[in-house]
Amino acid sequence: MQRIMTSTALVFAGALLLSGCTAGGGGSSPSADPCETVQSEVRDISNGAQNALAAGGDPSEVQSTLEDYSVRVTELGETTSDEVSTELEALTGALDDAAEFAATLPSDPEAEVDSEAVAEHQTAIQDAATSASEACSAE
Repeated sequence: MQRIMTSTALVFAGALLLSGCTAGGGGSSPSADPCETVQSEVRDISNGAQNALAAGGDPSEVQSTLEDYSVRVTELGETTSDEVSTELEALTGALDDAAEFAATLPSDPEAEVDSEAVAEHQTAIQDAATSASEACSAE
């Protein structure tokens, strides 16, 4: 059962990585439009967080990774308008919730993981990231 979930998680993580590449993921130039910079950062953070959840591993490492992403979003929010900042706060909340969830994951790699809960956190992160990107575009 664990092997099936691990394989599914790896396929999902690969799809996220490819979607980030096809969506233009990667570093942005310093002269880029501020909205493009925000959107690129949000996309990278969202994909990274979702991949961290999908990959599993040591729960404390997953939690730490998600907390680091949360800090990045908070710092990004300090450079944006109020509307975008509000949406970024929602993304921070989704990342914080996922970090709390990660702390509850089993440390035994053979233990069964609640794949529905993982998917719910991934979806919450993706939805919040999409809202932040759309808020930036609306300006």
